[in-house]
Order: sequence, then C-alpha cells, then structure tokens
Amino acid sequence: MERLSSTAILPESFQGTRDDIAGQFGFIWDQIKAPLIVPLLKVGVVICLTMSVMLFIERLYMGIVIILVKLFGRKPDKRYKWEPLKDDVEMGNSAYPTVLVQIPMFNEKEVYQLSIGAACGLSWPSDRIIIQVLDDSTDQTIKDMVQLECQRWASKGINIKYEVRDKRTGYKAGALKEGMKRSYVKNCDYVVIFDADFQPEPDFLCRAVPFLVHNPEIGLVQARWIFVNSDECMMTRMQEMSLDYHFTVEQEVGSSTYAFFGFNGTAGVWRIAAINEAGGWKDRTTVEDMDLAVRASLKGWKFLYLGDLQVKNELPSTFKAYRFQQHRWSCGPANLFRKMVMEIIKNKKVTLWKKVYVIYSFFFVRKIIAHIVTFSFYCVVLPMTILVPEVEIPKWGAVYIPCIITILNAVGTPRSIHLLFFWILFENVMSLHRTKATFIGILEAGRVNEWVVTEKLGDALKAKPAGPKAPKKSRFRFGDRLNLLELGFAAFLFFCGCYDVANGKNRYFIYLFLQSFSFCIMGFNYVGTFVPSS
Repeated sequence: MERLSSTAILPESFQGTRDDIAGQFGFIWDQIKAPLIVPLLKVGVVICLTMSVMLFIERLYMGIVIILVKLFGRKPDKRYKWEPLKDDVEMGNSAYPTVLVQIPMFNEKEVYQLSIGAACGLSWPSDRIIIQVLDDSTDQTIKDMVQLECQRWASKGINIKYEVRDKRTGYKAGALKEGMKRSYVKNCDYVVIFDADFQPEPDFLCRAVPFLVHNPEIGLVQARWIFVNSDECMMTRMQEMSLDYHFTVEQEVGSSTYAFFGFNGTAGVWRIAAINEAGGWKDRTTVEDMDLAVRASLKGWKFLYLGDLQVKNELPSTFKAYRFQQHRWSCGPANLFRKMVMEIIKNKKVTLWKKVYVIYSFFFVRKIIAHIVTFSFYCVVLPMTILVPEVEIPKWGAVYIPCIITILNAVGTPRSIHLLFFWILFENVMSLHRTKATFIGILEAGRVNEWVVTEKLGDALKAKPAGPKAPKKSRFRFGDRLNLLELGFAAFLFFCGCYDVANGKNRYFIYLFLQSFSFCIMGFNYVGTFVPSS
C-alpha cells in the first residue's frame, strides 16, 4: 500500500516542525493562545482580583473592629454581667450549677493521662461536676489503659464516668450525642468539652461559667487555645501564626459585634438548653461543632469569646496529620454552607445584618474565598501570566493588596513576624489542599465525609533513657514519602520562573523559584516532625 503523505494529515505550515517536538508544541501553543488561553486567563485575572479585593476589605474591616474594641475597652465583663460564684452557708454547694465535662477520645495513647488529669483537677465542688470520658478507641490495649486511669481517679473521690458505645457512628458528634443521653446528664446545666490533648487550668470553670449563670441569653462561652509545642518545628510555628490570627481577630470580632462565631469544638462551655433547642449534635458534616454553633445562633442564642481564658493543647507536628486536619477544616465548612445557606436566609429570628455576616463574611469570604484565591491567584493565574505576556496583573493586585493582607494576618503573633515570608510560602502550598477540599465540600464529592483523627504525639518524641538498641532497617515507602501533587506544582512553578528569567519583564521569577522550592520541600515531605516507624 502506498505510504500516506504527511501533507494529507498535517497542514503545510506544520511540516517544517514535524521533527522538532519543541517546535510542534510551540506551534500548537501559538494556535490556541490567542483565541482560547488569553480570554480565559483574562477572566481568571478579573475573578482573582475581585476575590482579593473582597478578602482585603474583610481583613481591613476586622482590623478596624479590633482597634475599636481595644480603644474603647469592650471587655466581656463590661458587656455582660459577671461576678464570681460563692459558697452559701445555707444553700451549700447548690449555689454552683452542675457541670458535665466531656472528653471524647480515640486511641489517644500519648495524651489521655494529661487530659483526664487536667479535667479532674478543675476547681469546682466535687458533687457539682461529672467527668465523662467518651472512649471510641479501637485498640483494646489503649481502652484498658484509659479505663484504668478513670478508675484511678474515681478511687480518689472524683465523679468520673468511663463510657463506651457499641457502634462508632458519627465520629466525634456521635460520641458527644451518645454521652448526652446518659441519665445523670439530666441533672447538669452546662457541658464543657475538651479534646484529648487539651489541658485546662484549675480555674477554667470559675472564670467561664459565671457568664452563663448571670446572662441567660448566652449559649456558649469559648476559650482561646495556646500551644505547648509551637516551637517544636517550623511547621508548628506556621500553624501558630494562622491560629493566633483566628483567635485574636476573627473570634474576637464575631463575639464583639454579632455575638456569633464558630465553636472550635473544644475548650468551650455550652448551655445544655441551647444544644437541645438547636437540635443536638449532628454528624452530617465533618465540622459538627460549627454546625451546632450556626443552628444555635439561628435560634437566637449569643456566643461569648474570652481571649484571656487560655487552654493549653498540642498542634499536629507531622505533615501527614496536618494535611488530614486541614482537609477536614476546609471541606466541612464548605459542605455546611451548601447545606445551610437557604436555612439561614429563611430564618426569622435573627437580624438581616447577622444573616449577611454569617453568609458573606463568616462562610463565603473566610471559608471559601480565602482558600480559593490564595491558590488560584498566586499558584496558577500569576505564573500563567508569565507564559502569556498579553495578560497583565496590575501591581496593586499582585503586590500591594497581598502585602497588606499578609501584614494584617501577622498581628496575632508578633513574636513570629520575622517568619512572615516563610509563612506566606507555607500557606500558599497548603492552599492547594484547602482549595481541593473546599470544592469537594461544595460539590459534595469523594472525600466529603472523610474523618481522620488528628495524630498527637504528646511526650512520644521526648528524650528516652539511653541504652543499646537493635539496628532497624529503614523502609522506604514511595506513597508515604512523596507527595506527587506538590512535586507537580513545584515543576510547573520552576518552569514559569525559568521562562520569566529568559523572556519575562515582571521579575516574578524570584517569588516563583522560592515558591517552587517550598512545594518541592513539602513534596518530598521534609517538613514537620519525622516519626520513625517502630
């Protein structure tokens, strides 16, 4: 059969480059760039700039509110009635309300003693407090250890209950809901929740509960988190910066202006009546705490954040644990927004401004826009404009607004301001996973209900007695060590940086190379604490 001529398949203008692969790609790129790539990229720039302005206005607004709060001294004890609870000679301890302390656990081998000990050390009349350990552990050895610890405290006169359930459904929400069904809970007025790595100070209840006792409109009092291992590694320092902004600014603004914020799932005291009126715990999303807070707020309950009331806890220090946590924290709110937006709009108990705040500010800007714009703008659209010089990003959008937003984010952790540049690079990498999780939540796809308990190391990495050890064979696991998604973006950003050096005019290559290096480091898992396998 006569050999087909290449001219029958390829256009004449393509013949000169048929043996040059780079030339072929270049030709194809030139053909699709003008009619397809340039218009799409221009639309992307407009969308990203719009989202950046929305985020900038939100950050600026919260900064102004915080300044006003500090200037006018709107402290909680000035906005609400507070006076310490005192022993009554005639009434005895009945002047104190009965408080239930719930500690949900799941295979918490390293931290269970710390949390149980801290809860049992709370200063409160012994006949007016019940410690409830909700153990969902699947490891029988750990369950026996936790039960033995509860028995040890019970022998000291502490009213502590060790509770297990036959079927572990609904994860943490299911455990908390099951714990509330116990008969002795009917005598309790308030419930305080501490995750297994949280260590409250003895005076926690004495400082928080009076706000609930003297102000019947308050349904929740939330304390601030402080971190015992923030100096463990660079990754924990970065987490501290992000979470300090959340507590110092976001929670304070919500509490001071609209008396609403998202419950953080732990270190908070709930009025049990508020939980019941809101419909109790639900496991329809992976953010059962935020779900309950929104529903209680729609019933008219007010929330109070106490920035001076601090509870020690532990940050995840391995990259794998942190990724799973961030997936849950990003996917859950987006999915909850999808489920509740119409319910919030139709609600008649709260004001229009509070609805706008919850829908636009709390959910849309902070839980959706903040993740998407960080990744799409700085890791996709901006690098693409290097390859498509026909599309330009104004300096105010590429430089000025991001710098102001970054500075505003840094106010929560002044001690780490010298790490601000590293924090930017780290957050940009994490935005990849947060954006993916946000879309999974909005579209209710794939891993939308995935719940992986965040691993906490406790004292596991502290120095142990020296002694002869048998040599261990290191086992390389490809899937555990390499993160291909990060490595792929590292290669893309590095290519864009090289192209900018050769042909660009914006000098973005410095940022692109540094961001590529950051993706590469996290792609090879050289971040966080490394825990050797036993």
